[in-house]
Amino acid sequence: TRVYAWSLMPNHAHLLVRSGPAGLPQFMRRLLTGYAVTYNRRHRRHGHLFQNRYKSIVCDEDSYFTELVRYIHLNPVRAKLVPDLGALGRYPWSGHAAITGAVAYPWQDSAYVLGFFGKRFGEAVRSYRRYVEEGVLLGRRPDLVGGGLVRSLGGWSAVASLRRSGEKRRTDERILGSGEFVERMIREAEETVRQEFSRGESGDAARRLVESACRKAGVSVKELRSGSRRGSLGRVRSDLACEIVAKIGMPLADVARDLGVSTSAVCKALSRRKST
Repeated sequence: TRVYAWSLMPNHAHLLVRSGPAGLPQFMRRLLTGYAVTYNRRHRRHGHLFQNRYKSIVCDEDSYFTELVRYIHLNPVRAKLVPDLGALGRYPWSGHAAITGAVAYPWQDSAYVLGFFGKRFGEAVRSYRRYVEEGVLLGRRPDLVGGGLVRSLGGWSAVASLRRSGEKRRTDERILGSGEFVERMIREAEETVRQEFSRGESGDAARRLVESACRKAGVSVKELRSGSRRGSLGRVRSDLACEIVAKIGMPLADVARDLGVSTSAVCKALSRRKST
């Protein structure tokens, strides 16, 4: 998981991250649990540390990345935890100082952020500082902190104008981006859910075929998946591999896991069936 911007406030925190292969929930679970355990040990306390579940928003990088970096790092200034940008550059509880080069955090990807502001380090830092300074006058930015249409359109005045015109726009308070971006994210999420559901149904059907074949052959499912070729086990596996692929259409790797063999073994079983 790549961390681009962060700010630790008195009773909450802001993070701008790109989730890794394991996904955001696992990253946040490890981060928040590790923080809570460490905090409780340090302060000799017990029990819950966080009041509610974290809130996550999918963001359109092309439109909002630098805006979010600036907005998150200006939180201590807006909350008057620091008096000005000079003090923000020395503030230890945000990622601003790492981007300007004052400190180094190996877990913060400052180089990626600076890449939006220039090719050379010095030039990029100066450009980034100017950009952050310009953000001080912008205040709370309703397009970044509102929900649904407010985020997509940049504030309530734009929302009111859209409503007067009668134009329809797809929105979702979990997504920060244009109507087109919202549509794409929802389509991708629905497709992911459909695939997961389909895999679950396929797995159930395959399990029923495996259990039925094992009963007929007089062997246990555990024996079938053990890799042993004793007696009729090899033939049962081969027949099951062909039946699962033909009837259910499961990927070969999933079939192999269900039968306790390699993917190449499933391929060979299918090849043998085709040649007979």
